[in-house]
Amino acid sequence: MFSAIKRKIFVTVLLSVFVPAFFSFAQSPVTPQGVDRLKSQIERLIDGVDGQVGVAVKHLETGRELAVNGDVYFPMASVFKLPVLVEVMHQIKEGRFTLDDEIRLEKTDQHLGSGYLSDLDIPGVVLSVRNLINFMMMISDNSAADILLVKVGAENVNNRLRSYGIEKITVDRTCQQLIMDAMGIDYEKYKNLTLDELSLAYRKERKENPQASEQAAKQFSQVMKDQSSPRAMNRLLELVFKKEIVDEQSSQFILDVMLKCQTGGERLKGDLPRFVRVAHKTGSLGGVINDAGIIYLPDDLGHVAVTVFSKDTEDPAEDVEEVIAQIARFVYDYFYFTVGD
Repeated sequence: MFSAIKRKIFVTVLLSVFVPAFFSFAQSPVTPQGVDRLKSQIERLIDGVDGQVGVAVKHLETGRELAVNGDVYFPMASVFKLPVLVEVMHQIKEGRFTLDDEIRLEKTDQHLGSGYLSDLDIPGVVLSVRNLINFMMMISDNSAADILLVKVGAENVNNRLRSYGIEKITVDRTCQQLIMDAMGIDYEKYKNLTLDELSLAYRKERKENPQASEQAAKQFSQVMKDQSSPRAMNRLLELVFKKEIVDEQSSQFILDVMLKCQTGGERLKGDLPRFVRVAHKTGSLGGVINDAGIIYLPDDLGHVAVTVFSKDTEDPAEDVEEVIAQIARFVYDYFYFTVGD
């Protein structure tokens, strides 16, 4: 008897093998082969999403790759925390600070959105840079990310990316500003408020202008800030994996913390066998549901960088997550069964 998980995997594999072949036979005398077949499978999946989806895939050892909307800009949401970490590691290497340096949190350091630090009693919390990184990457803590971004500077993050030849990633705002912009709140007016004070100000704003939040949400993905193309993010992942970011030790540190990511379990990891490791970073905000990471294929078959970005999605978040999971499964099956060919 198959378990539920094994049945799901079995059905996924059957569908990936037979369904594309059936439709290709019915609609065209030419059946897509190789990576083009994988691309057509992914295109069929994302066609069912009410919104726009971009995908970049690359097997890092063989160089085989594909992209769908690979050069389109998408809001990164919390995926931007990976470029921030890259700059943090560079400045540590340059001797500006260390992983063990400690930072005392103030009430104004507790920011909107995901994480744990905003629930703590402040003052009284002191964290090392290392633990701020862990909070930022493992549970996507926005307060930790903003402390680190302010410390290293957004301009330095972007300049560092350009030095690696990565043009289509821009980091412009803290999580606090990004969320406030998406909510239609004037950041410059309220940026120095505590969370409690900001909550009161937001309720007042909503009462005075109830349409502001809805209008801001609709315009969010059109603002060319904190955006990346799937292909550009995949390139950054490749550089980290190949130990070309800072140095070998720093790159391995980044990979190790990404392997501990606790968010987005139903995205890239959602349909993969439980023993498969994935070093990744998720992002979510409104109609943005993202995941970018590296799938570690078993049996020494290599590693696959996969970035899936979305924007303006109207489907429930769990439905978009399922599409991301199915993309990752198609990618896993394709490379697992073809790399040795």
